[in-house]
Amino acid sequence: MKRLLPILLALLALSACGGSQAESPELAIFAASSLQEALTEIGERYQRDRPNVTLVFHFDSSGTLKTQIEEGAACDLFISAGQTQMDDLDASVAPAADADNPGSDAGGGLDFVLSNTRVDLLENQVVLAVPEGNPAGIHSFDQLDAALNAGDILLAIGNSDVPVGQYTQKILAHYGLEEAALNAAGVLTYGSNVREVATQVAEGTVDCGIIYATDARSAEVEIVDAATADMCGQVLYPAAVMTAGTNQSGARDFLAFLRTEEAAEVFAQAGFTPLG
Repeated sequence: MKRLLPILLALLALSACGGSQAESPELAIFAASSLQEALTEIGERYQRDRPNVTLVFHFDSSGTLKTQIEEGAACDLFISAGQTQMDDLDASVAPAADADNPGSDAGGGLDFVLSNTRVDLLENQVVLAVPEGNPAGIHSFDQLDAALNAGDILLAIGNSDVPVGQYTQKILAHYGLEEAALNAAGVLTYGSNVREVATQVAEGTVDCGIIYATDARSAEVEIVDAATADMCGQVLYPAAVMTAGTNQSGARDFLAFLRTEEAAEVFAQAGFTPLG
């Protein structure tokens, strides 16, 4: 038995080493659809030095991803295209008042954001885009205002539950336009995320659309105007480690990598402004 003991211990050690090498820590990353190309490339770079880490990306509208997290989806890192969706998951954010129901809890209070991990990762820009060749001759938001009032064009926008749609609502309000009236007049079409809006523009099924500058690059459409901060506010992308995940240490590490110069170069090439 004494002779067998060293052999058994050696076999157990080899088995343990083999098991650790076979492990592949999985990291679930929920990110706005406008980040797909940039994050995919950054993920490939990240895994070069971490071959045992498996990155599982889920790209969709920030509103859809937020709902999935609320309903129990395992998410280690969430990157939203708008502050509202992150605020709704962040208990540290004071609830916003509902103008139609004072005293109601319209946001905050949900403890999904791991303390001290939330950062503003990127900035984007909301733009007015047209199909190649600009058949309808739309060149500015000012001109869009007049054309919508006249009922002369068809505009694609995001749904109200996604950030690009919420930025668009602010732009319409800036010009005194009522979305409900425009919709009733038949001059609006909708997309469930910014990529759907960009696709409508690229295919020429609409005269123009309001999307992000980054999506305009990848969708092969023309940018004719850009919204100012006065029109829709800053377009910030917050990121945070989620309490609903199973790999918080991995999420912290990947978020730190997203803030490196190497990742910043990829984001910049895609049209984002990295925020450090």
